Amino acid sequence: MRVVRSPPLRLLRVFCVAARRLSFKAAAEELHLTPSAVSHQVLDLEDQLEVRLFVRRTRALELTAAGHRLLEEVEPLLARLDEAIGRVAKQGKRSTVRLALPPFFASELFIPQLTSLLDLRPDLDLRIETSDPRPAAHAATDDVSIVLTPEEPAGLQAHRLFRLSLIPVASPELAQRVDELGAAAFSELPLIMHRAWPLVWRDWAQAIGLPPPQPRQAIELDSTHAVARAAERGVGLALVPAGLTRSWLEDGALVRVAAAALDTSDWFYLVYRPEDSTRPEVRSVVDWTLREFADVDE
Repeated sequence: MRVVRSPPLRLLRVFCVAARRLSFKAAAEELHLTPSAVSHQVLDLEDQLEVRLFVRRTRALELTAAGHRLLEEVEPLLARLDEAIGRVAKQGKRSTVRLALPPFFASELFIPQLTSLLDLRPDLDLRIETSDPRPAAHAATDDVSIVLTPEEPAGLQAHRLFRLSLIPVASPELAQRVDELGAAAFSELPLIMHRAWPLVWRDWAQAIGLPPPQPRQAIELDSTHAVARAAERGVGLALVPAGLTRSWLEDGALVRVAAAALDTSDWFYLVYRPEDSTRPEVRSVVDWTLREFADVDE
């Protein structure tokens, strides 16, 4: 007999909203996601259950028989689960805040300072999600998020923390080669870049009046931590976030090899739902984050 593994609750929650609204777009607005994200999560659920839940027509969305049954059975269970969690949390006199953070923001800024928040609120439990390397939207399942986006998120309480500014760095050994080669280093040495910004070195060079680099080798990685680690190990030159790599520079693991920074159009925003602004536990996390990290790169 085949055993079906229970899908993640977040997929079931997204499905229930989409099934009630019969629209991925409307569900995305309610969940503060993109329609594409809702569609992909529904597809993930369908793949895991090995059954189609929606009939997708050109301008309409319909539930299949399996979709109707899943909605009828799962939605009341999710409601009871939320009520049970709320009762237990209230009885235990503890509060839980669910946070979503970019992984490098979490590892380099948030977690190193976390003990000061826990000292302020010893009754506070945190659930920290760092699976999205570049979160641009606030999920319905989160209480507080740090998102990276060019514009202030609509429909939410949003506080701009600091701009994503990228600075060129290298290992101490490779930094000596940069001193020897001068501007030619950016064409003769390997250049490391994040997959999300494939043209970042061209943009940096253009901003300071250099011709576009023609590197000996280009290394594209899919996480900021991998970019910084590769630079630390002497793989090549890298552009890394100034506000997130301060400890690497202070420890000497990375050396800044040029004064010019590339100010991107993206900003880190602290966001949460307006209705959550009166929750003491959310307010504590928001106020602490603003004290610790607003203008951290200045």
